[in-house]
Amino acid sequence: MSAIRPDPHASAVPPQPQALLEPQLMAAHFIVLGIVSGAAAEERVRAFLGSAAGLVRSVAQREPEQRLSLVVGIGSAAWDRLFGAPRPARLHEFKALRGARHHAPSTPGDVLLHIRARSERMCFELSMQIMRALGEAAVGVDEVHGFRYFDLRAMIGFVDGVENPVGPEAADAALVGDEDPGFAGGSYVIVQKYLHDMSAWNALTTEEQERAVGRTKHDNIELADDVMPTNSHVALNVIEDEAGAELAIVRGNLPFAVPSRGEYGTYFIGYARDPAVTEQMLANMFIGRPEGNYDRLLDFSRAVTGTLFFVPSQALLEALADGHPLAGG
Repeated sequence: MSAIRPDPHASAVPPQPQALLEPQLMAAHFIVLGIVSGAAAEERVRAFLGSAAGLVRSVAQREPEQRLSLVVGIGSAAWDRLFGAPRPARLHEFKALRGARHHAPSTPGDVLLHIRARSERMCFELSMQIMRALGEAAVGVDEVHGFRYFDLRAMIGFVDGVENPVGPEAADAALVGDEDPGFAGGSYVIVQKYLHDMSAWNALTTEEQERAVGRTKHDNIELADDVMPTNSHVALNVIEDEAGAELAIVRGNLPFAVPSRGEYGTYFIGYARDPAVTEQMLANMFIGRPEGNYDRLLDFSRAVTGTLFFVPSQALLEALADGHPLAGG
């Protein structure tokens, strides 16, 4: 895999990104929409892109301390419909993965809304206002309401997002730079909804769970190299470039649950400067490294969605409302 590395000598300041580098808060809405057919619907979606920041400001001012934020992503097919050329260099449909035992499906999605706040009520209000703005131009494909579970733990009881980069390292990992200057300050995001078989998972001993994850459950310490299974989740998510430097993505995962339906899961959302980094992590998990040595956690956690989006910089998102600002002529 040839991954993009940041240029330490680059002097240009990239455009302001959307709020993808905001810290994880207590609540999030993950909404995937489809755009209905027709020029009128497409025009209404473009208009929403230009007004999205204003909607966030209007809702956020009611309770500024709630730190409401929004990230808008655009799928590959939707980009072609709405804007045409030029396209972000690495934007494409999510690539389905089928290993010997587990499958990561590719599912439809034109627009991603990633809404975060300290409370569910703020996420709800912004979600409602966005859908009013879009009207009949967009339909729901998938919607998950995530929540922060105690000390950042997933439904399976382990702390999630431990290896997330912070500060400049997070920006380097997540934001497009000089390699695609027209789209600098943007990011590629992959989302997947995982459902957990909690009965089977809870039937394991704590030690068996720790070997599947690669970390201790109580105190969240990574297992030593000499006892870390090669098919643990942690081991298979370590990605390095040709020089041996570890590559990272910025995750915003949260758990979700509907206990009355026996539904418990994790919503994976990973932002990357190059989607190939995230795709390699997923290939390691589902196909295996080496092939067949798949992620043991997948025996208890099933992916049911998979979609890739491009997240424009804030300025480009707003400019796209009036037509493609990068198009020639």
